[in-house]
Amino acid sequence: MILPIVAYGDPVLRKVGSEIDASYPELSNLIANMKETMYNAQGVGLAAPQIGKSIRLFIIDAAPFAEDDELSDAEKQTLLNFNKVFINAKIIEEEGDEWAFNEGCLSIPDVREDVFRQETITIEYQDENFKKHKETLSGLAARVFQHEYDHIEGVLFTDKLSSLKKRLIKKKLENISKGKINSGYRMRYPNSKKR
Repeated sequence: MILPIVAYGDPVLRKVGSEIDASYPELSNLIANMKETMYNAQGVGLAAPQIGKSIRLFIIDAAPFAEDDELSDAEKQTLLNFNKVFINAKIIEEEGDEWAFNEGCLSIPDVREDVFRQETITIEYQDENFKKHKETLSGLAARVFQHEYDHIEGVLFTDKLSSLKKRLIKKKLENISKGKINSGYRMRYPNSKKR
């Protein structure tokens, strides 16, 4: 089932998500619905807060990034296979130089800006079967993870912009929160009758 994606301005996007365990109700259904919602909106990641649930869960399928001709074959292969469910994720370490990449977000349609993030991260998480994993990610895989991880921490990519950039996009953000946008997918707006 395709769920409405919560738009910028909704308080749920600012909450730190709660950890969950195997007793979480209808988890496999929720994950399936999140995947359907993400693919319908042509996203590469979706976090539970973006569908109104303040829990530490997000999904990633970075395969669309593998189409970039500037990437090495090894990077393309990594991104093609980077299709995972992350539960109760933690970033253990961030290292390497910060680098800029033009990011967008399904909760903030039509806003794209360069965001600086560190190149390599070490993470711990549980998969959909609550099996524990520890991995090191770098490049675009690390970036997509960091973006989705921010969502379960109540952080949006726009928070990482300079004050000048924030001022420049302020009106756009206000319009998104009021539902004055056509995203091309189902959304839920905090300050509008439009649902």
